[in-house]
Amino acid sequence: MAKPPKLPQGMPTPAQVLDFIQSSDIPAGKREIAKAFGLKGQEKIKLKALLKDMAEEGLIDGSKSAFHRMGGVPKVTTLKIVDLDEGDLVAEPDNWDPEAPGKPPRLIIREPKMRGAKRPPALKRGDRVLARTEETERGWIAHVMKKLPARTEGLMGIVEIDKTGKAWLAPVDKRVRQSAPIADRGSAEAGQLVIAERVGRSERAGVKVVEVVGDPLAPRSFSLIAIAKHGIPHIFPEEVLEEAPRAAKLKLSEKAREDLRHLPIVAIDPADARDHDDAIWAEPDGQGGFNALVAIADVSFYVRPGSALDREARKRGNSVYFPDRVVPMLPEVLSADVCSLKEGEDRAAMACHLHINADGKVSSFRFTRATVRIAHNIAYEDAQKAVDEGNPPEFLANLWAAWKALAAARHARDPLELELPERRVVLDEQGRIASIAIRERLDAHRVVEDFMIAANVAAAKALEAKTAPVVYRIHEPPNREKLIALRDYLATLGKKLALGQVVTPGLFNRMLKDIADEAEKALVMEAVLRSQTQAYYGPANAGHFGLSLGSYAHFTSPIRRYSDLLVHRALVDAYKLEQPAPPGSIPATSGLSDRDRASLQQVSDAISQTERRAMEAERDTIDRYVAAWLSSRVGEVFDTRITGVQSFGFFATIVGLGGDGLVPISTLGGEYFRYDEAAKALVGSDSGTVYATGDRLKLRLGEANALTGSLKFVLPDADAGAIEPRGSRPEDRRRGAGGPPKKAGKFIVGKRGRPGNIRHQGRKK
Repeated sequence: MAKPPKLPQGMPTPAQVLDFIQSSDIPAGKREIAKAFGLKGQEKIKLKALLKDMAEEGLIDGSKSAFHRMGGVPKVTTLKIVDLDEGDLVAEPDNWDPEAPGKPPRLIIREPKMRGAKRPPALKRGDRVLARTEETERGWIAHVMKKLPARTEGLMGIVEIDKTGKAWLAPVDKRVRQSAPIADRGSAEAGQLVIAERVGRSERAGVKVVEVVGDPLAPRSFSLIAIAKHGIPHIFPEEVLEEAPRAAKLKLSEKAREDLRHLPIVAIDPADARDHDDAIWAEPDGQGGFNALVAIADVSFYVRPGSALDREARKRGNSVYFPDRVVPMLPEVLSADVCSLKEGEDRAAMACHLHINADGKVSSFRFTRATVRIAHNIAYEDAQKAVDEGNPPEFLANLWAAWKALAAARHARDPLELELPERRVVLDEQGRIASIAIRERLDAHRVVEDFMIAANVAAAKALEAKTAPVVYRIHEPPNREKLIALRDYLATLGKKLALGQVVTPGLFNRMLKDIADEAEKALVMEAVLRSQTQAYYGPANAGHFGLSLGSYAHFTSPIRRYSDLLVHRALVDAYKLEQPAPPGSIPATSGLSDRDRASLQQVSDAISQTERRAMEAERDTIDRYVAAWLSSRVGEVFDTRITGVQSFGFFATIVGLGGDGLVPISTLGGEYFRYDEAAKALVGSDSGTVYATGDRLKLRLGEANALTGSLKFVLPDADAGAIEPRGSRPEDRRRGAGGPPKKAGKFIVGKRGRPGNIRHQGRKK
């Protein structure tokens, strides 16, 4: 390796400093510059002044730790993610001087390739990362080293004006404890929901309002909070809105499509479904098995690679569902109309033909592009009622019979069976909460679910048979660290988990099946859930542990998931299902583009991130609705179950309703509670009282904050006043502020000098 050329020793010129910064293999700070030019003593002081002058002239940035030529990017630097562009996360230098000439450089983020439990949380707009940068022919690339604590995280809140006229930002993020002073509120008024950012490095420097969202308690506002907080794109660009109607008018080819309009295909969906991706049909084959069809909206016919629609869909990654609205992946003319499988309407579909044998196994499959006409759109509850009444129409009777065969094969496969309750928020016409309840799990749900799983497996295997690209849905087995933690926890319950055996979903199922006590089963189920890795998308198959499947790809929801759209395109290419080229400016082909093929790992990572972003936003919104629903019931005692235990307290959820709330350890009385990490329990030092995950107990609701979605519980006989109010303002440390001085015993807190009750030894009596 060649040695770098020796630099002239002595005080450098500005040009020499710039050349050194540009060529340095490491971030060049004052120390590195001084060492390179052999500066000592007074010369270092002169260098400091020189660098300050260069920064003021805009030649270099003003960082004290690592300078760079203004307009360039350091090799290692802090970046802030500002956008998601066509599946790529885009970042800008976090410390860029807004007064510097030109716009800040934009860098494409590349995250480390990790799988399963090792995958870091999804990055989103506003996150800060430490990254290694490189300049390529396509522009700047940033390789993430680690995610940094966010200086602006949680800076969404309500503007409050105190009695002195000072403005404060009251948080709507349950993780933020105190209000922040507002240095610049712009046009925001008291009581409005706003987005803000720090104006300095110190928290005491305050924040400035950058966007006014509106009335925080208006109907349907909670989803707007989540949309703004998580940076979810919700406004379609003009070019997308202009292209969507043209794409929707594409005519279906009679010659290049299979005509399936004669089949009584049925779409079974939630009663409040906004779009209908899938429909199913089955009939006996006369030999104990079934011929079946899963018809999926042919979104790839309308949303083509290279189109504005495709760029926006790739950017969004998926639709996001809130109780009051949907943020769709595609414009409404497609998502809720032309692509949606509506009763009595001719629709373009990707048809998965299945043969299910008498054992419930899919013995063969084939894929075609078809024209379908849905015979019925039925709600889950209505389909279930028709079957339960004992005389269902033939098409439903056939579906249930085919499902029983599929269910038998599923039982033999022994996938992971965790009964996880799902909350459902029902709103009235004014957007107010009508009810909140745990969503009932019906056989009708299982019927559709097993047909979809069969089609998803068929799609993965069909592409593998042609060695075509596949975007797999991957769920890896629990890693050893999580299994060890699970083993240690189960040991506290008197149960064993041998790590020498092959870990399968059936192992967990048998463990749960052997537990008769419902409270104990809830304990173990929570622990098993915590041990699982998070599912993700990727082009390299690693199987689906939870479903006990070797190959699995999402194929059945292309209206709302970009992953499914990519699988459809791959099937178009692999099985020569291309349609005649449309007229006009709509792209000619509907299969995978060269860009799709070249960036499959990259786009898989991006849609995994947007999926996690959507999950967080949906969960946050449900939490806010639940808190709003309970805000009028503060003080009531509820039946609860402990869902998690930490050293600072435990979390509990209301049985039959949901909504996790904290019971701070400070409200448990004067007794000292020890945190047993292995048992996930708090243990009283004197009484031996134990609070452990899964325990059922009665708790009183002490706080329900609709803006943050946070709940606080206390023991029924505890003082609710012990709960620290959220959004309290930091104590003003200025001398003389805040009223009379506080006392602790005989001493005045914070007073300078000698305490008043201690006399100077030389003082006369």
